[in-house]
Amino acid sequence: MKAQLVCDALTMAMWQRKPKAGLIVHSDQGVQYASHQYRRILRLHGFVGSMSKKGCCWDNAVAESFFGSLKQERVHWRNYQTRYDAQQDVMNYITMWYNSKRLHSFLGYQSPNVFEYKERELKKVA
Repeated sequence: MKAQLVCDALTMAMWQRKPKAGLIVHSDQGVQYASHQYRRILRLHGFVGSMSKKGCCWDNAVAESFFGSLKQERVHWRNYQTRYDAQQDVMNYITMWYNSKRLHSFLGYQSPNVFEYKERELKKVA
């Protein structure tokens, strides 16, 4: 995995979520997360980098669960002709199904979008 890929993903997440300085960005110990390019983005935005310990599988449990769902619910059932087709299909899965409609037991059988909306509304009232 190249540093540019994780930098692009972080930039896209910042654009969508607009996080404040002080955000903790957690990753594994991949070289792309230790790259000057990635660390520079963290520093410029006042984010705090956090890396898991070597061999600590529990740090990655949420990501592993997501990728397991992605593979089982979508990717294993598709035959992509191009990398672009795969990218578009995965993006569609995440935005149109996983975050919008798929019920998550950890979130009280709500979709992530509904859960986040309710959390924002609760903060407005408080």
